[in-house]
Parts: sequence; C-alpha cells; structure tokens
Amino acid sequence: MDSSRNASLKTASVGGALQRGGVLSTFLQPGTTPTDATPPAATSSGTVRPVADPSPLVSSACTGSSGPAARVRELIGEVVSLPVRAGEAARVGEVARVGGTGNKGGVGASGAAGTTGASSAGSAAGAVGGVDGAGLVDLVAALEELKSAIAGAQARAAVAFDLVQRQVQAAAGVPVVEQGRGVGAQLALARRESPARGGRLLGLARALVTEMPHTLAALESGRLNEWRATLLVRETACLSAADRCAVDDELAADRGSFDGVGDRQLVAVARAAAYRRDPRSVTQRASHAARDRHVSLRPAPDTMTYLTALLPVAQGVAVHAELTRHADTRRAIGDTRSRGQLMADALVERTTGTPGGFSRIEVQLIMTDRTLLQGDSEPARLPGYGIVPAGWARDLLTQDKAEQQVWLRRLYTAPGTGELVGVDSRARLFTTGQRRFLQARDDLCRTPYCDAPIRHYDHIIPWHTNGPTTLANGAGLCEACNHTKELDGWRARTVSAPGERHALTVTTPTGHTYHSTAPPLPGSSHNTPPDDTSAQQRRAARRTIKKERRRAQRAQQAQQVEQVEVAERLELAEKVARAELILA
Repeated sequence: MDSSRNASLKTASVGGALQRGGVLSTFLQPGTTPTDATPPAATSSGTVRPVADPSPLVSSACTGSSGPAARVRELIGEVVSLPVRAGEAARVGEVARVGGTGNKGGVGASGAAGTTGASSAGSAAGAVGGVDGAGLVDLVAALEELKSAIAGAQARAAVAFDLVQRQVQAAAGVPVVEQGRGVGAQLALARRESPARGGRLLGLARALVTEMPHTLAALESGRLNEWRATLLVRETACLSAADRCAVDDELAADRGSFDGVGDRQLVAVARAAAYRRDPRSVTQRASHAARDRHVSLRPAPDTMTYLTALLPVAQGVAVHAELTRHADTRRAIGDTRSRGQLMADALVERTTGTPGGFSRIEVQLIMTDRTLLQGDSEPARLPGYGIVPAGWARDLLTQDKAEQQVWLRRLYTAPGTGELVGVDSRARLFTTGQRRFLQARDDLCRTPYCDAPIRHYDHIIPWHTNGPTTLANGAGLCEACNHTKELDGWRARTVSAPGERHALTVTTPTGHTYHSTAPPLPGSSHNTPPDDTSAQQRRAARRTIKKERRRAQRAQQAQQVEQVEVAERLELAEKVARAELILA
C-alpha cells in the first residue's frame, strides 16, 4: 500500500467517498439531512400510509460495478493487503493478555496492530504496509461508517421488499390481514439470522423509513450505528406515528446530541422525549409490561447456563431479597460457600424440590458407549445446550444417588455417519419414539440460522401431499417456522444421500434456496479425528514425556538430598576436628 493510498485512508471518509462517486443516490441518500427529510403523513387511525411505489426506495446504482458493494470490496481489499501475518497478530494478542490491557481483540493499549505508541504529533511509531497507526484507525472508522450506511440501505431495501410482497399477495387474493406473512422470515434467511430476529429487523426498518427519517439519516451518515438506532425505535414504540415523528424531529434538532453519548444516556434522552410528547402512553406501556414476563435459558461457557427471568420490579426485588436473606443466614452459621453460590443453590433447590436439582423431568444426554464405559475423550451432547466435555458427562451420571434419578436410553446409530435409523409409518403423527429420535438428531429448529427450541415435529414433504411419516421426512421445528413453511410459495425437501447426515433445503417464494444439515452426533465420522492411530500415538508420546519428566524430577531431588547430606557430614567432621584440637 503506497503513501497515496495511506493518505486517502487518513483523510477520506466513506460517506464522502460514496457521495462523490454518486453511487448511492436515492438508495443510501448520503446527502439527506434531517431538515430535508419529510416525515410520512399519518392517517386518522394513527398508522402510516404505505408507499404505493417502492422504486424510490431503491436505486439501480446499487447493482453496478461502482455501487456500494464495489466500495465495500475495495475497502476490504485494502485491509486484506496489509502484511500482518497471523503469527505476529497472535503474539501481539498474547502480549496484550499478559500485560493485562483487557484488549481481547489482540491490540494493546499502546497502539493499533502492534504499534509501539504515538508521538506528541499523533503519528504512530510503527507502521504496517506503509500505513501508520493513525491511518489504520481512520480505516477502522471509515469501515464503521460504511457499516452504518449499509444498515440504512438494508432498512430501505427491507421496506421495499415488504411492499412488493404485499402487492404480489394482494394480486393473488390473499386477505389483507394475512398480507406480509413470511416477509420477515425471508429477510432473516437473506441476512443469515433467525426468523424471530428477521421479524424484529423488519419492524425496525419500517419504523426508520416511515416514521423516523431523521434517525435513519443519522444512521446513513454514520453518526448512529444500527444498535443505537434500534434503541431509539424501541423507546418510542408506544407512541403514535405522529408523536414518533415529532420525537424524531426533537432529537434531530440538536445535531451533536449523539456525539460521545453512551447507550444508557441515549435511552434516557429518548425516553424523556417520548414522555414529554405522550406521558399517558408511556405510563400505560409500563403498566402493561408485566404481560411480557417470562423465563428463558441460554447456553454459557464451560457447561454453564444463563437462567433469566423477566419479572415485574416488585416481584424481582422480592425474589432477589429472599435469596440474599437465605445466603446470609447460611453464611452466618458457618457455610463456606459464597453468597452467589448459596443463592444459586437455593434457587435450584426451591424450584426443583431436591437439593441436587434432579427431578423427574427428563434431561437427555447423548454420548457414545466408549465415552461412558471406556473413558473416551469424545464429547457428549446435551440437547438444548450443545457439546459438553466427556469427563463432565461421566461425572453427571456417577454422582451420588444419580442412578435412582437418571434414566439411560440407548440410541444406536449407523456406523461412521451417526445417522439415526427408524421404521416407516403410515400414520400421520410421529410416534413417541420417532419424536425422541428427531429431538436427538436435530437438537434445535432445523430452519437455517434458527436456533430456537423444537416445539413441533413436522413432515418435510407435507403429509397431505403423500409425504411419509418417517425420520427421513421428519424435522424438528419451532412453532413460528412450522407455521411459516405452510405459507404459499414455501417448499422444503430432503437432499441427503443414504449414509450421510440428514440434510434439507428450504426454498422461499422468491426462489432463493437455503440448506440445513443436522448437527453431528457424538461418535460420528464428522467428530472423529481422521487418523485415530496418530491420535493414540500422540497421547502415548505425551504420557512418555510426562513419565520421563517425573523421573528426571525425582533424580534431581535425590541429587539435591545427597548434596545436602554430604555437606552436613563435612560440617560435622569439621566440628569434631575443632573439638579434638581444643581437647589436645
């Protein structure tokens, strides 16, 4: 990278470069300012009128070789061309961790990408590929602006796609109340997100494009990122379209209101503006929030989980206070566990009714017989959580009294592939055994990018179109995905060959196809090292090295003991000799 490219990195912003190129025009609208944007008119019912023609939301400039995608590739190419080898980056990251900078990205506090610091003039002492630290920081900032601009473009494209799909569905005679179903799921697949998140992203896009043009302009100009734009949309969700536009205009009045403001400050400003505009709606929102109370579970590192409860504030405080009181009482009588451990143990015991947390609720643990009986290192899988270490799985099954409370169910799979084997059935509903097999095979919803828990066991090829009730034609789905696949234009089929892991494809109404493959089961060829003999040899070599190391340590310790004994004998002999001289 020459000096001219370095200078361009340090001085040119992405928004300016794109605007000068004229490639975004109406798509990103980088020149649009909050004063230029016109909020959409609201109907008497408080809803925003949809745009009849979605073409102004998109631009043909996006499809050319000089469009935003080309600029993205150009910037990424500049980053890739930096001659930073993986080994050097790893060493920098190790130094940062040892030095305690807390910078997990591998860049220490002294500078970027291994630079040693900056002079008073702001130039870094080191450089990579002719680009100094300041240039690299400018590049990171430019890419961040581009990310925000792309997020704004995605919002406009999502709203345009929603309008187009509604027009197609209306022409097909779909009732008005059902128009728009499945749009969020299609956008989610395109963005490699879960269908649930796709629906939220579509709602965010609608709010930005139709009700909050100033926030959208700030997003496209890089003054806001997508997450902060989401916070503003969320805090104004209880307002009518007209009030939301007014709050959006109020927040845009101060052009510097977003500079240097953290997420909490931004939420506080938006919440205050919403309350000033419509205090009654904000108050009603708080009173109705209790309807959203729920308990969720998500995996955490090291075989732990996050059990989260969303409760009304009074109940949440009461639960926490009771757990704290219990922990303080136990510690006062000499319990050595920490307060946090006591609170967690009390929560488990009071919920399940047993001290160890075991109850009659079935918890499946999938592991090979070698892992269970022979101490093999092949990890196990806990449905709903994921992979767990083999030793942890064995410890779970060998805990005190676990044999009276934990059942073992043997699942036999095809050698090598780990594919579960079932029998054909002419019944419409899957049997209990088949549902257990599908749960063990699929683990989570089989829709691409969806990791929601399985709620329905459904036919890939529908039963009413002569789809068989077999394991090959069955898939575990969440409730939302199962309903989405029944919409017009959605198709699914099995594509796995015999002996391979179960795979299927999902085709959307626009003709896009996405693939989903069942996760590998413990002990399958996909989890086994390609050369097991080499692995055994490596383990044997490690054991030999440990033995030799222990033998050398014992020899060194014996030598040290012998040296001490010799020194003590010499010292004793000297004392005896001196005593004899004195007596003589």
